[in-house]
Amino acid sequence: MPQTKNAMVRYQILDRLLSDRNHDYSLDDLTEAVSDELAELYPDSDGVTRRTVEKDIHFIEFENTPQAEIRRYSKDCYDRKRGKSVKKRCMKYADPGFTIFNQDMSDEERELLAGALNLLGHFEGLPQFKQLEALRWKVGVRKRKHKVISLSKGPSAESNILGQLFNNIVNRQVIQITYRKFKETEDIEFIVSPYILKEFNRRWYLVCKDCDKDVVRNLALDRIICTTPLPAYKYEKPKEDVSKRYDDIIGITYINDNPLMDIIFWVSDESDDYVHTKPIHHSQRPLSDDESDALRQQQPSLQGGTFFTVRCRKNYELIRELTSYGKELLVISPQTLKEEIIQRTNGMQQAYSKMQN
Repeated sequence: MPQTKNAMVRYQILDRLLSDRNHDYSLDDLTEAVSDELAELYPDSDGVTRRTVEKDIHFIEFENTPQAEIRRYSKDCYDRKRGKSVKKRCMKYADPGFTIFNQDMSDEERELLAGALNLLGHFEGLPQFKQLEALRWKVGVRKRKHKVISLSKGPSAESNILGQLFNNIVNRQVIQITYRKFKETEDIEFIVSPYILKEFNRRWYLVCKDCDKDVVRNLALDRIICTTPLPAYKYEKPKEDVSKRYDDIIGITYINDNPLMDIIFWVSDESDDYVHTKPIHHSQRPLSDDESDALRQQQPSLQGGTFFTVRCRKNYELIRELTSYGKELLVISPQTLKEEIIQRTNGMQQAYSKMQN
C-alpha cells in the first residue's frame, strides 16, 4: 500500500464506512466522515480533500488485494439548507460482509466476546437480538440454562422497539419517530439523532437530538408508535457527553433553566438507615455534627434523626422523591423548595378531606 501520510488509517475508516448498511454515503459524506475521524485521532490533522478520498477508493477498488466491488447508486435525501429533496450519489461494498482487512480473532478477543454475549443473553429485561444466537454459535458460546441477572420488565421490554433503537444508536443512524403524547389524539413526528437509552422507574426513554429544533428530547418508548431509519440523513453527534446531564438530577426530566441547588433535609430515626443505604442522589452526604447542632437549635421540634444534603437540579422526580417519605423526611432549605412541597402536601390534605368515608 502507498506509504502516504495516514493512508492506512484512511483505508480502515473507508473500509468500515463502505460496509455500513445503515447509512448511505456520498463521496462528500465519506470525505467529511474521514476528516472527522482523523481529527479525533490526530488533533493537528487538516483533514482530507475530496480528491484524496477519491484516490483511496480507487486504490481499494482496483489496486488493493483483495480488490473490492463497490456499488454506486442514487438516493433521495431531504436537504434542510435548500429546503427540498435532492438526489445523492452514494457508494458501498456490493458484498456487505466484504473487508480489505481480513483478520482472525485472537483467543483473548474470543473469550472477551463470549463473556459479553453470555452477559447480554442473561438480561431478562432486554429483547433478544436476532443475531445473538448466530453469533453465539460462531464464537462457541453456550447459553446458560439459568439467568444470572434479571431486570424488572417495563412495557417497552416486551416489544422490539428497544432493540431497534439500540441498533440505531450503535450505528449512529438518524430516524423518524412517530410519537403520541398522553391524552393526545394526534401523532407527532420527530426526526432525531438517537444518543442513549435510559431507564428510570421501570420505564425506558430515548434521549435524542431533535434535528429540526436543535434541542435534546426524552421520548418515552411506550409512546413511540413506530420508527423509520433515514440512512441518507447526516447523524448529528452530541456536543457533550449526554449521560453526564443526568448526574445533576434525579430521574429523567432535565430543565435547563433550573440551577443546581444545595438541598438540606431531615430524616427521622425510622427512615434514617434506609436513606443512608439508598441515597436519594449520588451527591448525598450527612451533615457534620457542628452543622447538625446548629440546625437542631433552629428546629427544636426535630428530635433525633439525621440531617442530609444533596446538590442537584429541581424537577418533578425530585419533588416526588422528597414527598414519598411523608412526615419521615422534611426539607429544611432552600425555602422556595420547602414552600413548594408544603403546597403539594396541603393539596393532598384538601383532596383527602373532600372524600367520603
